[in-house]
Amino acid sequence: MRVGDALPPLEIEVTRTLIVAGAIASRDYQDVHHDAELARQKGSPDIFMNILTTNGLVGRYITDCLGPGAVLRKVAIRLGAPNYPGDTMVLTGSVEEIAGDTATVRVVGANGIGRHVTGTVTVTLPPGGAR
Repeated sequence: MRVGDALPPLEIEVTRTLIVAGAIASRDYQDVHHDAELARQKGSPDIFMNILTTNGLVGRYITDCLGPGAVLRKVAIRLGAPNYPGDTMVLTGSVEEIAGDTATVRVVGANGIGRHVTGTVTVTLPPGGAR
C-alpha cells in the first residue's frame, strides 16, 4: 500500500431494515430513524440513517479493505446528504498518508443525491502491511 492508492469501492444497499437495525443497535431511538410518518411530519421524505450506523459502515469498509489485522485508531467523519431507504451508498477511499505502521485513508460515501459521508480514518496496519 502506498500514498495515493485507491481502495476498491463498496456498494451498500440502503434498506429500511439497515436503517432501523442500525438505530436500534446504537440505541438511537429518535423517531426519524424508524417511523416514516413522524419523519415526514418533521420535514424528511422518509426515515434516514443515523451517524452511528454510518460510522460503523465506514469502519467496516476500512477493515474489509485492509484486512482483519488492521486496527481503527481514529474515525473522523462528517455527514452530508441523508441515506434514505431504496438508495445505494458507494464507499470509496484513498490512502493519504503512511507513517510507519499507521495509515490515514480519506473516505467518501456517495448516494443518489450527493455525498452522504466524508472523512478520514487513521488505522494501524498489521505486520507486513495491508492484505
